[in-house]
Amino acid sequence: MSQTIHFPFPTSSSSSSSLLTPFTSNPSWTLLPIGTKCLAQSKAFVHFQYQPTIWDARFVESLKTDYLPKTDMELLMKEKEKQVKGMLKKVSKPLEKLELIDVIQSLGISYLFEEEICKILENMYHDDDQKMNDNLYATSLRFRLLRQYGFHETQDIFDEFRHAKGGFKESITGNVKGILSLFEAAHLLSDGESILSEAIVFTRTHLLDNLSKSNSNINVNMANPIRRSLETPSHWRVQRSETRLFIEAYESHKTMNPLLLKLAKLSFNTAQAQHEMELRRISRWWKSIGITKNLNFARDRLVECFVSNIGCCWEPRYERCRIWLTKLLSFALVIDDIYDVYGSLEELELFTDAIDRWDCNAMEKLPHYMKICFLALYNTVNEMAFVILREQQFDILPYLTKSLSNSVNAMLTEAKWCHKGYIPTFEEYQRNGSVSSVGFVFLMAAFFATNQNINDGVLHAFESNHPLLYSSCLVCRLSNDLATSSAEIRRGEVASSIYCYMQEKNVSENDAREHVKGLIMEMWKEMNGFMFESSPFDRSFVDIVLNFSRTSLFMYQYGDGLGAEHSKSIEHVLSLIVNPIPIDEPTHKNSS
Repeated sequence: MSQTIHFPFPTSSSSSSSLLTPFTSNPSWTLLPIGTKCLAQSKAFVHFQYQPTIWDARFVESLKTDYLPKTDMELLMKEKEKQVKGMLKKVSKPLEKLELIDVIQSLGISYLFEEEICKILENMYHDDDQKMNDNLYATSLRFRLLRQYGFHETQDIFDEFRHAKGGFKESITGNVKGILSLFEAAHLLSDGESILSEAIVFTRTHLLDNLSKSNSNINVNMANPIRRSLETPSHWRVQRSETRLFIEAYESHKTMNPLLLKLAKLSFNTAQAQHEMELRRISRWWKSIGITKNLNFARDRLVECFVSNIGCCWEPRYERCRIWLTKLLSFALVIDDIYDVYGSLEELELFTDAIDRWDCNAMEKLPHYMKICFLALYNTVNEMAFVILREQQFDILPYLTKSLSNSVNAMLTEAKWCHKGYIPTFEEYQRNGSVSSVGFVFLMAAFFATNQNINDGVLHAFESNHPLLYSSCLVCRLSNDLATSSAEIRRGEVASSIYCYMQEKNVSENDAREHVKGLIMEMWKEMNGFMFESSPFDRSFVDIVLNFSRTSLFMYQYGDGLGAEHSKSIEHVLSLIVNPIPIDEPTHKNSS
């Protein structure tokens, strides 16, 4: 039976007292006579295997598109880009500038106009005459966009809408568009920003109240966006998925601009065509290394891995990053299943030693299936390191292998907990779980793959598990636990954040889940601060880290998205990889 639960919003007294995004916990495995798993308390064994993929190599090879990058299409996009740049220069009113930037961003084409958008927002940030303090909608939109682009707009900008003694004015509750805008803006809060925490609770309460009233100020067109925001704030959603939804909705919007719509469709479809080509390359590589044939107990989720990495970095310039992360995530699932499902404790210790040593001679004592996995991983990671050494004259291999070693040692620790029946403290689980999630490996690989500036500060940040990285990895681990812990407990995997907190605090599973969801909110506050505060990382990489967190939330929001295909994960693949957006004449035109 599935469980539907929700994320909390922070309140002034507690970060875990209200409800938000649904998570569904469903088993993604079937009972079959293959593999063993220790049930720590009973010392019994359970046999199970993951479902086979529905997206096999034949499916991937069948993908065809009419939007392959061609000279005529590139010229058409360049022409449209030039026209949009002209639009950005012509707009003079502050609110119109903000709304145009917001639409461009929602349509997924802001990457084409980064310089122009940043210049406009920088001018607005330094110009007090453009603050529009009496307009809740405009003030909230301005606040959100400035923070998204790295400008530290303070929460005090909302004082105009609060009483002198504190608390938001009830008079703004009838402005549904304004309080929805404030609700979304407030989710870019950082640690200690109590006004924004209060704003989330205040706006959520009144948005729910308006939805429940038949005579409210909400029209039909606003009701659905409000419900979606209450389910998951836009700041937490996977942006690439949101782009597709927005393009389809924007086509029939009364303020639709045909130029923006056409450019957005061309951009989406040409990027999708590039993604299809990349996926075919990765699929052929995956088949050639023989992992699925030799380790058929493990998850084969190559397509889902690739789609999740589109969520992290979809832009055309990040081709290498998508390919690297897909390879590493595919390996991570297999290795996770070796440690969680199939390997004996003795085998796991040998495999961990081989990763620690990063030496082919360490393979001698491994069973055949582990030899296949280790050598394939060894060759793949070494090839990545060679590419960066050749291009940037820097050897990243010691950093990647150390991060991999940390991850498998954390997995081994969890396997030992299981075999010994040991239940760690919640804090102990968090520290280990953030590393066993393999998130640090992904983020490090993403950093090197996107040609970021390599310096001592960055290298130290990776070695010390910088708070930005740690928070994102913990969101990944806790999101996984929320979706899979019930099934894992039934399988004997007692070491999950939910179970550890239940045992340590002697509380119900529901109370433990609420605490974990509150912790996820705290991690978002931590990460948000690095959008506009000093850090060793460039903003482009901070965006990738945030996208990694968003993807983690999405993959586990409706179940174990990397365990078994479900309707939402299938829909995700179809919308981002398989089906282009039709480019027909829009149903409504506005030439202005």
